[in-house]
Amino acid sequence: MIKITKIIALSLNLIIGLNLTAQNESKPNVIFFLVDDMGWTDAACLGSEIYQTPAIDKLASEGIKFTDAYAAHSMCIASRFSIMTGKYMSRNRKSKEFGTMHPNEITLADAMKEGGYATFFAGKWHLGKEGAYPQDQGFDLNIAGHDAGAPASYFYPYKRGEDHFQNVPNLENGHNGEYLTDRLTNETLQFIKQHKDEPFFVYLSHYAVHTPFEAKGSLEAKYEQIIKDSGVEIGASVKVKEADQKLYQDNATYAAMIESVDQSLQKVQATLKSLGLAENTIIIFTSDNGGDACKMGHRGKSTSNLPLKGGKCWFYEGGIRVPLIVKWPGHIKAGSSSDHVVSGVDYYPTIMDLVGLPQKRNQHLDGYSFEANLLDKSASQRAAAYWHFPLNEKLKKIIGMPKTSAIREGDYKLIEWYETGDFELYNLKEDIGEEHDLSNTDKDKAHRLLKQLRNWREEVKAPL
Repeated sequence: MIKITKIIALSLNLIIGLNLTAQNESKPNVIFFLVDDMGWTDAACLGSEIYQTPAIDKLASEGIKFTDAYAAHSMCIASRFSIMTGKYMSRNRKSKEFGTMHPNEITLADAMKEGGYATFFAGKWHLGKEGAYPQDQGFDLNIAGHDAGAPASYFYPYKRGEDHFQNVPNLENGHNGEYLTDRLTNETLQFIKQHKDEPFFVYLSHYAVHTPFEAKGSLEAKYEQIIKDSGVEIGASVKVKEADQKLYQDNATYAAMIESVDQSLQKVQATLKSLGLAENTIIIFTSDNGGDACKMGHRGKSTSNLPLKGGKCWFYEGGIRVPLIVKWPGHIKAGSSSDHVVSGVDYYPTIMDLVGLPQKRNQHLDGYSFEANLLDKSASQRAAAYWHFPLNEKLKKIIGMPKTSAIREGDYKLIEWYETGDFELYNLKEDIGEEHDLSNTDKDKAHRLLKQLRNWREEVKAPL
């Protein structure tokens, strides 16, 4: 009875009588490759001089790279909710517990499954407890997705002392030394091989590069030497309000974890090619929020997001601007780039458009399809993008940031620290590092965006 509304909604679409078998012959496969906490410059093709990422670089040379792509939030739960639902977390009224996605949500996976796709999830879910796992939200198979936001360890059996990766679905039968990023990749490849003759939607959601920082020894040693040779000042930082922002990519373990993710992408691409599926597969590569670069409490020991300001949890660019690369041979111009603003809520309607399935406009309320930008068609810039973070007292102390909201419209972004009524305005085209606050020199624009942001909060009934 819990899911009766959802079941009825899906059934109404299924009885239309479409011949899905005939449709499936031309449907493209979709692989959504999500990295946890990967910063905007955490690949060589994105600007890193430390991290070696040949597979990510190759993907960028074969597809389109978006320079102004954003997560819908600066923290994983809310960001992942938006990818799955096409809505900002601020609209989440169905669930009493933050981060729990109600079973009646018609998720992206539900829509793909309804459209004739085999659906697969592997990795980090973090959107609810048992009963609200991926297999309850439209995925045929769930590997390792549950309520935890991180593994106790990246090495099998993925536990440390009494603290262990409780009740992780389908991660038994591992072996000593098995690395989680590799295991999730191999499970994904197995699913692709088993479903090569039907359209599939794969959501590979790596736990990497989130804490705990653990990497394969040979890769870690490699980056210790690379960092040493680079001559960077280990641990150097600069103040961002109450936090310390990391200046250099100087963590060898994190660098090795990035390379393991890159190896995962390489294996996925190689498997698609060997099966003859590469030409008919859309690959979307992105991150759930910005790199964890602002040291406050236990946070911020991983990467540097420079030239962006701030990091994970913050609404400065370093916390929300993320990598985005999309490849679809024969449809997306290889080696192209776009400054079109994309938000995490946009993936749902965009994927629906790309694979030719009907939109779910009552579901993905906040998403805008950027299909036209992908396919090099005439397209206007998306409407304003919004962010909202009603931190509790515990998070405020850990992060060092007051409760905040933000809006980006065109080249301008306004951040409001709504507890105090303070706000900042930046022209991102001229000042990507958010160094020059224009709120006192361009008061008309600042107050117009401030009013628009507050109206949006009221419209979606954002919790304060």
